Amino acid sequence: MRFGDPETQAILPRFKSDLVEVMMATAEGTLSKIGKLGGLSWDARACVCVVCSSKGYPGEYEKEKVVTGLDEAAKVNDVVIFHAGTKRAPEHQGTGAPVQYLTNGGRVLGVTGLGATIEEAIDRTYSAVEKINFEGMHYRLDIGEKAI
Repeated sequence: MRFGDPETQAILPRFKSDLVEVMMATAEGTLSKIGKLGGLSWDARACVCVVCSSKGYPGEYEKEKVVTGLDEAAKVNDVVIFHAGTKRAPEHQGTGAPVQYLTNGGRVLGVTGLGATIEEAIDRTYSAVEKINFEGMHYRLDIGEKAI
């Protein structure tokens, strides 16, 4: 998996160890030492990721659609928003104005929520998704259902 994959985005919020330390140990061939130091630490809660995609994805899609609601969605407890196909609006850079994002890809955002149960993780995630909007936004409504 890549860090940009929704499958990874549903795992990373649960990872509590120092990711840089683990990656360095992997690169240096010393990963076995981490196990001797207590191993990896994980959050036991459930986690789901809902991808907000552009209309037409995975085929042709339009870009440059203004993304709204990110600040409100980020206020939902235990939610992480991964930017995938976004870019900062150039007219806002360096002005001190609030950052505005535009769509710039097919998979625009990965909205990921943690919960004590899978149902709670699903509810929390969709609560955040409902606060986000951009023209042509699409997302699946069945994420996590198979786990229930």
